[in-house]
Amino acid sequence: MIIPIRCFSCGKVTADLWERYIRMVEEQGVMEGDALDQLGCKRYCCRRMILTHVDLIEKLLKYTPDGRNTKKIDMQNKQRAGGV
Repeated sequence: MIIPIRCFSCGKVTADLWERYIRMVEEQGVMEGDALDQLGCKRYCCRRMILTHVDLIEKLLKYTPDGRNTKKIDMQNKQRAGGV
């Protein structure tokens, strides 16, 4: 879902680190621990907040009415292409 704004344990703001962390890990290939060190995230409670976060928003968008309609149209187009 949405990254929590603050660490549950100490209250430090962690949400501002999320996008930079993802960019460093996915695009630049930096190891997770090194990326957190470079971002200045030293406390293990705050590191936990970032390391264990699962971003589900893209998966959940598939279940909105618009997302279901798009998927339904794609399936119909595939059936027409295969059946014709």
